[in-house]
Amino acid sequence: MSKKELVRSLKFFLFSVSAGIIEIIAFSILNELTAWSYWPCYLIALALSVLWNFTLNRRYTFQSANNVPLAMVQVLGFYCVFTPVSTILGNYLADTLMWNEYLVTGMNMAANFILEYLYDRFVVFRKTLDTNSIAKKKAAQ
Repeated sequence: MSKKELVRSLKFFLFSVSAGIIEIIAFSILNELTAWSYWPCYLIALALSVLWNFTLNRRYTFQSANNVPLAMVQVLGFYCVFTPVSTILGNYLADTLMWNEYLVTGMNMAANFILEYLYDRFVVFRKTLDTNSIAKKKAAQ
């Protein structure tokens, strides 16, 4: 792995940690203060973290100048698969098998981190890596 890809991976990790903090705080608030089942708490928290993560990673990790609506649709495509699978599985584990909701959410977050990095890097931003103004400024120095 090149130094540039290692730095890119580290940035993605750090931004994902911040998104994870947003997700777990939102999930905790909803889980503790409402009588909702697992899935609505998880879906709302996931949506908040995805918006945060997409915005930061597009600009700073992948430094992409691609069409934002197109990139958002591609990320939406990822979540059209990931969200139902993780929600149904999470709901089954938490509400049927009575696993701890926070353990289930942590497992979903770990799967999301790995799969989204691979999808973003090799699908969404593959052709537009390092094309925004930040990357161009770095290259000019």
